[in-house]
Amino acid sequence: MRPEYDFSGGVRGKYYNAFMQSNNVVILDPDVAEVFRDSASVNEALRLLAKIAKSVPAT
Repeated sequence: MRPEYDFSGGVRGKYYNAFMQSNNVVILDPDVAEVFRDSASVNEALRLLAKIAKSVPAT
């Protein structure tokens, strides 16, 4: 770390609980991010995929 970074006033775990209760974060690969520009489009595609997966009988 750089010498000018000063964490002496930091509080360990200050945001831990809020972070653990927040939304899941998923990092999309660049090629996928080009197709799905926002979370709504990703959710729509995943819901459709889940619906299709449920309709296909397990082998």
